[in-house]
Amino acid sequence: MRNTRRMLRAGRFGAIALSMGLVASACGFGGASDEAGGGTTLDLLVPSYSDATKSLWDGIIKDFTAENPDIDVKLDVQSWDNINDVVRTKVQAGEAPDILNIDAFAGFAGDDLLYQASEVLSEQTAADFLPAFAENASIDGTQYGLPLIASARTLFVNRSLMEQAGVTKIPETWQELLDASKKISALGGGISGYGMPLGSEEAQAETSIWAFGNGANWGDSGKITVNTPEAVEAVEFMKTMIDEKATQPNPGATDRTPLINVFVQGKIGFIEALPPTVAQIEQENPELDLELAPIPTADGSPVTLGVADHLMAFKNDGDKQEAITTFLDYFYSTEVYTNFVKTENFLPVTTSASEKLDNPDLQVFLDALPEAQFYPSTNPAWSATQGAFQTLVGQIGQGKSADEVLSAIQAKADAAA
Repeated sequence: MRNTRRMLRAGRFGAIALSMGLVASACGFGGASDEAGGGTTLDLLVPSYSDATKSLWDGIIKDFTAENPDIDVKLDVQSWDNINDVVRTKVQAGEAPDILNIDAFAGFAGDDLLYQASEVLSEQTAADFLPAFAENASIDGTQYGLPLIASARTLFVNRSLMEQAGVTKIPETWQELLDASKKISALGGGISGYGMPLGSEEAQAETSIWAFGNGANWGDSGKITVNTPEAVEAVEFMKTMIDEKATQPNPGATDRTPLINVFVQGKIGFIEALPPTVAQIEQENPELDLELAPIPTADGSPVTLGVADHLMAFKNDGDKQEAITTFLDYFYSTEVYTNFVKTENFLPVTTSASEKLDNPDLQVFLDALPEAQFYPSTNPAWSATQGAFQTLVGQIGQGKSADEVLSAIQAKADAAA
């Protein structure tokens, strides 16, 4: 494969739907302090990203305790399948962990259960977060989530199909992508130029990549904005890609995972995909002539769809703030955090780790991270909006206009607001 080697494991970012109405309690999950030892006990609840997760955290805690013997960190590792129920049960019972690793934080922040980032991080640690990820971890300008790991999208290119179709340049703009994809589709034999998954699995991601590539966004924590002129123009170009047979047949019935499998088999010229796709290709089709490139946009400006999981700190009894800060500053120190990201094969969310990682295999993704844009997941109406994207946007391949489809999605968002 060209410009690629081993990348991220197929680690899972949790899509956890947590209750927004949880009530705070005066009792923490592990008690306020370890009175017998005269120190403080911190309860840390995390998901398992890989077989290495538990031993990785155990090593971090061991080294931290050696430097801070008055702070005892108790680790609880849960699977992504179970952690939703575990967190909900603990919080409702007044036994919230002191530090939690999960993706969703807005509900807890809304119930005033969390410390602000500025209350549990040194200024140096807080300033090290990539600005786009710190902003995504904020509500109304106040940061509550502590970005932990990142993933992003980039363009996966089958160079062999490009060459067969006489395409000499990897597309940087929409028009170039349309022209190149039509030539590749014309090869026939079940080959498609561009893979556009608009089925129910993740239509909102594909649409976001195009909309963000034209200067659009879906709003913020206060308002969802779907049918803006920029978004309509982007989705209309998606429709052009479909109508001019630059994509696979019937994108509205195509989910991301099976479409990526078709790319891995060598039957698609271009597709937007995640770092774990590289590992899949290496395992299933290492002979694929793969190259990674920035996402084509309306005018070639850089953009990517960002995804992040977070740490968050619960107030609980309120007497562990200093110990929490000590632990978080240690964890986000350059050496410790870089090793965490490298071991779990994710992308870093701090400037210092991005510079230290220096991994050419990740460079396209790392270069894209500062330009990452996100779903407005702190808006309570986003869940309904995402569902509307998943069920409606594929209709652009069935004759409906971009404005008609996006207006219908906007109506769903407004009804949920």
